Amino acid sequence: MMTSILRNLRIHHDFTSLRALTTGGNIVSKSSNTTPMLSEERDKLYSKLEIEIRGVDPAVLKSYSWFATTAANHLDIEVGKCYSARKASKERLTLLKCVHIYKKHRVQYEIRTYFRYMNFHKLTESTLDTFLEYIERNLPEGVALLATRTEIQEIPEHLRQPPNST
Repeated sequence: MMTSILRNLRIHHDFTSLRALTTGGNIVSKSSNTTPMLSEERDKLYSKLEIEIRGVDPAVLKSYSWFATTAANHLDIEVGKCYSARKASKERLTLLKCVHIYKKHRVQYEIRTYFRYMNFHKLTESTLDTFLEYIERNLPEGVALLATRTEIQEIPEHLRQPPNST
C-alpha cells in the first residue's frame, strides 16, 4: 500500500500530502485558495475566577497554589486572595475489629481533607481557558480542583431604559 502511495506522489510531485499522511494530519493542497475566516465574535470577559483545591496533604496544596499563582503572573492575570481554611474537614469511620464477636473491640479510621482557595480577577475567555488547561494538566496526585467563573454580561435592552413615571 505504501508503494502505491509513493508511486502516486511521484506522479503528482506533491510532498506536502506525504508529510500530512505520515503525521496523521489533514491534507491541504497548495492549489486551493482558501483564506482563514476571521470570526467577528469577541472574547467573553470574566470578572473573577475562584479556584478551590482540596487534598490530604497541606504541603502539596501550598506548593500547588504557589505554582498556580506563578503561572497566573506569567500570563499577566491579576491574582487576588489566596488562603486556606484553618481546620481540616475530618471524616471518621468506626468498625468492629472482628465481625462475628467482641463488640467492645473497635478500630477507628480518620480522613482529613484540607482546602485551599485562590481568586483571580479580570480575565478574557482565551486567557482563562489557557490558564485552566495548564493548571489542570499539572494537577498533583490526590488533589481535586473546582473552578467557578463569574462572567461579565451586558445589561439587557429592556433594563437599560428607566421606567416612565406618569
